[in-house]
Amino acid sequence: MIKVGLTGGIGSGKTTISKMFKEIGVPVYIADDAGKELMDTSAKIREKIVQLLGESSYSGSKSNRPFIASKVFKDKALLEQLNAIIHPAVASHFKNWLSKQSSVYIIYEAAILFEKGSHKNFDFSILVTAPKETRIQRVLKRDNTSREQIEARMNNQWSDEKKIELADFVIKNEEIEESKKQVIHLNDIILKSAKNS
Repeated sequence: MIKVGLTGGIGSGKTTISKMFKEIGVPVYIADDAGKELMDTSAKIREKIVQLLGESSYSGSKSNRPFIASKVFKDKALLEQLNAIIHPAVASHFKNWLSKQSSVYIIYEAAILFEKGSHKNFDFSILVTAPKETRIQRVLKRDNTSREQIEARMNNQWSDEKKIELADFVIKNEEIEESKKQVIHLNDIILKSAKNS
């Protein structure tokens, strides 16, 4: 089975692109969603996050995401410690999910793919890009947040230029119809490569 990693900076629309792959029958694993779910359901993860960031990290049984974000996106060391708690749990969750799939290829969507060298675990990598201002406007519409907070998160992520050097494919995600065509085209390329391998 071919494993394809899909990533993109905040507001690039990687989840929109993942949905397009899903619509044409490709199984998609969304690492960020799995991470959020594990933060809310794993007592072990909860305990470690509370140790790292304090009791305010949780409100009832749910993680307090705005509080956690306000802490870690200002402090790279804290962000790395949080990722060190969540990423191994997501990796084993993904392994379990993967063992149940039977399609020609799957998509693994994650916010961070190149930064830690995870792209090397995949047969192909796809980077979703969009102009900076488009990305900011999308996140302002989607999240209850400010331009400053969005830019702080962008500054914590690698630039598209740096990621493009490592990506096998780039989807420019500005116009929905154009993005759909790019997804169909990539699907053909990946299916062909599966036949040839």
